[in-house]
Amino acid sequence: MTHVETELDPLYSIKANCVCCEQSFQTSRVRPSFRKPIRTESDFCIHYKLHNPDYYVVRVCPYCGYAFTENFSETMTPRTKELYYEKLGKNWNGLDLTGERDWSGAMQTYKLALVCAQIKGEKDRVVAGLLHHIAWLYRYKDNKEQEARFLQFALDAYIKVFEVEGEDVNNARLMYLIGELNRRLGNYQKAVLWFGRVINDKKIMDSAMIRACREQWVQTREDMIAAQLELPEEMKESRA
Repeated sequence: MTHVETELDPLYSIKANCVCCEQSFQTSRVRPSFRKPIRTESDFCIHYKLHNPDYYVVRVCPYCGYAFTENFSETMTPRTKELYYEKLGKNWNGLDLTGERDWSGAMQTYKLALVCAQIKGEKDRVVAGLLHHIAWLYRYKDNKEQEARFLQFALDAYIKVFEVEGEDVNNARLMYLIGELNRRLGNYQKAVLWFGRVINDKKIMDSAMIRACREQWVQTREDMIAAQLELPEEMKESRA
């Protein structure tokens, strides 16, 4: 039994359908048994031991180059297809990104998906997720400048999501993320406000997110003390 497991390929193939050129193709995913997380960071970035399933989130059609995730809408108007071919598809060189991916290949797929999402007019939530994943990829390489740049893009997109979706279902997680990205970017006052909104909103019943906001509220206070910044009145006491 052990011998069989060692011989098993970490990747397996799934069928994907391209809504742009309407062709089907196979694309790779990491087998669940090979997904070994080491740790999860406070903005949900997961570090894996060997095989990072995040590298395989984006599906890239080898025929026309259209890149998408399972969160993209499954329809595309003729006009949008035209736009895609004008801006990207006409220059596609038949690159095959359906197999094993290293960091560079993964980054290429996310940036392709970002352009496709923007051409297609995907929801802000989808665009925000792509931007956040690109920031994580830069974090894996310890590229702090590019990570901060894409965290800011992701933050702006998450704020747009909040403004559009308002009182939607998974609001607590979204508000927490807006607070946490502000904290990571050094916008401590804004971070405190967003964490406080989750902690103090009696309508929010998501206990995990309330707890996370309390923890990061305390973390923000520590960050501000470390940076020798003046604490706002509500932070002078150490409890959230």
